[in-house]
Amino acid sequence: MLTKLLSGDQPRSRALTAILLLILICLAGAPFLFDGVRPLDTAARICIFIVLVASYDLLLGYAGIVSFAHTMFFGLGAYGVALASTHMGRGFDALIVGSVAGALAAVVLALMIGLFSLRVRAIFFAMITLAVASAVAVLVSQFSGLTGGEDGLTYKIPRVLTSANRMGEFLGTRISGKILNYYLIFFASLALFLLLLRIVNSPFGRVLQAIRENDFRAEAIGYRVVWYRTAATCLSAATAALAGSLFAIWLRYVGPDTTLSFEIMLDILLMVVIGGMGTMYGAVIGATLFIMAQTYLQNLMGVASEATHNLPLLPHLLEPDRWLMWLGILFILSVYFFPTGIVGRLRERGKA
Repeated sequence: MLTKLLSGDQPRSRALTAILLLILICLAGAPFLFDGVRPLDTAARICIFIVLVASYDLLLGYAGIVSFAHTMFFGLGAYGVALASTHMGRGFDALIVGSVAGALAAVVLALMIGLFSLRVRAIFFAMITLAVASAVAVLVSQFSGLTGGEDGLTYKIPRVLTSANRMGEFLGTRISGKILNYYLIFFASLALFLLLLRIVNSPFGRVLQAIRENDFRAEAIGYRVVWYRTAATCLSAATAALAGSLFAIWLRYVGPDTTLSFEIMLDILLMVVIGGMGTMYGAVIGATLFIMAQTYLQNLMGVASEATHNLPLLPHLLEPDRWLMWLGILFILSVYFFPTGIVGRLRERGKA
């Protein structure tokens, strides 16, 4: 049963299996295991970014396509929910219509980009996606009457998914709509991740890997490389848009900085590299580690700085304002010691 659920893609490492189980348990029980709003928000963001990073790994790791437009698709899904909720009201119908509309818009745009651009060399395709993503970000900022411009959109979601909906206690934890909202995010993210896992382990996924290794040979034996790459781009875009919809449902705010920023694109790239390209489990490890570092590294450095205040130089190096520097150092070390990503390294040890 478990093998079928994972589409036959086993972790193939005891250490990796243990880490994945730990992450799954922590995310599944986050409302009951951790107190406060911040841990729950962090867990929700991890769930969403696991899907977003896994959808990008479908492109980069499995199809060998470098794209800088992934946050554009993420933003389309988020703005779809935001606009539908703004104009249709706070109902589940608005969430569904917005999510579907955002995903369809992402697929259409990905299809247009793919058919016109995937025939060129990889670097040119990457530049085209960067140009299109930049243009969309500018348009969203300019059409303030529709999108809210730089200020973004704030909207209401169904009351049953908000903190105002209180439903008593369970295991010593007050159950509210916020927790229901979290489990909506969790189970939707889990379903999307398992769907991606199924795609990459299907015959379609095997063809993508063959194209990644040698597209000329794949073309020679009868596979239409452009169509397969376009299909992969569309699937990746749709999944990214659905991740954006989940983000909009959770955050109840959408703006250019939260969904369309190029910084988010760089974060996605870092997560893929840290976890390991060409493996869906790398998205889980990479997203979890990166978001945990983003959320808690600054606090940990503050504690470390206070603990070493009697030592020379060290407290200044550990000042919380320097957390980005240390995050960069940790990334460099992870690439140096784990060139194939954390998942790749753990699997290599599992074989030994």
